[in-house]
Amino acid sequence: MKLFKKMFLITLASLFVFAGCSDNIDEPERNNNFAAGTDFSKTEDMILSIVGVYEAYQSRGWEQPLLTSVRGDDVNSGGLGDQQDFTETDKFNYNKDYWMYNSLWENVYVDIITAHTAMEQIGRYQEFADDAGIALGEQYIAEAKVLRAIMLFDISRVWGDVFITESSDTGALLDVTELPTQTEVMQHISDQMDEAMPFLPDMRPNERVDLPGGVTLYTALAIKALANQELKDYQAVAAATSQIINSDKFSLYSDFYELFKTPGKLSDESILDMQYSDFGLGAGEPNEAHLYAPYGPQNWTPAVDGSSSGWGFYEPSLKFIKFMLDRDETVRLETSVLFTDRGIAEIQSDPAYATLPAWISNTTRDGDIINDYARAFFASGKHYLPSNQLITGRTAYGSNKNYMVIRYAEILLMHAEALTQGGTGSGLTATQAVNLVRDRAGLAPLASVTLDDIIDEKFAELGMEWGKRYYDMLRLERYSELSYDGRTFSPDKAFLPYPQSQVDQFPILD
Repeated sequence: MKLFKKMFLITLASLFVFAGCSDNIDEPERNNNFAAGTDFSKTEDMILSIVGVYEAYQSRGWEQPLLTSVRGDDVNSGGLGDQQDFTETDKFNYNKDYWMYNSLWENVYVDIITAHTAMEQIGRYQEFADDAGIALGEQYIAEAKVLRAIMLFDISRVWGDVFITESSDTGALLDVTELPTQTEVMQHISDQMDEAMPFLPDMRPNERVDLPGGVTLYTALAIKALANQELKDYQAVAAATSQIINSDKFSLYSDFYELFKTPGKLSDESILDMQYSDFGLGAGEPNEAHLYAPYGPQNWTPAVDGSSSGWGFYEPSLKFIKFMLDRDETVRLETSVLFTDRGIAEIQSDPAYATLPAWISNTTRDGDIINDYARAFFASGKHYLPSNQLITGRTAYGSNKNYMVIRYAEILLMHAEALTQGGTGSGLTATQAVNLVRDRAGLAPLASVTLDDIIDEKFAELGMEWGKRYYDMLRLERYSELSYDGRTFSPDKAFLPYPQSQVDQFPILD
C-alpha cells in the first residue's frame, strides 16, 4: 500500500493537476507510467491494483467531508477560526477561490482517475490469468466501479453537473463539449452499479476475509438506491432497499453510542466504511488514520492524560439539539453532541429549555470533560472517540476510528421514504422500517408513519453524517428548513461554484 501510494497516486495527482497545460495529455501511454514498470504476468499481484483504489478512496483530506456537509441545518462551522470562507460557506456565501473547494474537486477526481487506472491495470493482468484469475479480476473491476461511483455521487451532490470520466486519460476532459447534468450523473451511477453487481460477493462487508470491510453486492445496491433517491425514482429505491433488507444479512448494532466508536467497527450495520487502524501499535508504522481533529473540541480534559484535543471546526446546531430534546431523545442526542457548560447555558437561555434532562453534562460517559472554548458551544459526538479507547501510546484525536459512510439504518429509512413516495417494495412496511430504527433509539413505536415522520427520523438518526440532511432538504425542496439562525437559503445556493482554478483549466465549467 505504501509503495502504491507513493509511486501511483502521486503520479496521478501530478498528471491531473497539470492536465490543463501539459502537451503530454494526448499520449495515453505517458499517462500510465506506473504500469510501465509492472510485470502483469505476475497475476498474484493483481490485488495490489484494487488495494490502491481502496487506499485512494480512504485518503480523504480532513476538509473534504466537512465541506460536503457543513451547509445542513444539523451542523454549523466553528466560528473564530482561520478558515473564514468555511464559515461563510455554512452561511451560503461562496468564494470560488477558496482552497477547500479546489481541494475537494481536485482530490476526488484524482481518486476517480486512480480507480480507472486500476481497472485498466487489472485488465492487463487478466490477459495472463487463468479462468479463476479472470473471474477475480472482474470482481476487482466491479469493486473499483463501486468506489468510483460513491466518489462521483458525493461530488455531484456538491456541484450538480460534473464530469463523467470514462478512462484514466485525463486529457479527454478537455474535449468535453457539454457537461453532464446531475440527472445524467446519477443515472450513470445507477447503471454502473447494475454492471458491477453480478461480479460482487453476496455477503456483508464484514464477512469478507480477503479484504475485510470491502465492497460487496449490498454496497452497490445501497449506492444505486442513493443515486435513484436523488433522481426521485422511488420505485428503483424501493427495489434496491428491499433486496438489501430481504437478504437478512444486516441488522442494527444494538448500542447506538458504541456504534460510532471502536466496538462498532465493521458491525453488521456497516455497508460502507472508510477504514483506519493503528494496528494495535502504540507508535510508528503501520498506521492508517483520518484527521479527526477538526471535529473535536478545542479544549477538553481527557480521561487519559496526554490525549490531544481538536480544532472546534464542526458544531452540532442548536436547532438540531432542540429538535432532539423535543423528541425526548437520549442515546442519539448523547451520541451526536458533546456539550460544554457554555453550550448548556446557551440552551437554557431559551425559557422553553430552562430545565434540561439530568444526564446532559459536559462530561461524557467515558469520563472526558468537554471544557468551554471560543469557537463553538458544542462538538460532534459522532466523530468522537473516547480517550480511553485510544491505543495506548497514541494521542491524536480520534486515532484508530473508522469513518462510516453508509449504514443499514439509512437503508431502512430510505426504504420507508420510498414507500411513502409511491414506490412498491417488500420485506418491511414503511412503519416497520422506521420502528426498527426507533426501537434501537429507545423510542416508542409509531402506529403509522407519514413522510414528515420519516424525514424527522432521518434528521434524528443521520444528523452530522456526510451532509445527508442538507441533501434531503434540497431533494424535497424544503428550503425553509435551511434558513435558520440568521442564514438565508435560496435554491440558487444549492450548489457550490466551480473552483476558479478548475475553470481556468477546463473552460467548459465556466
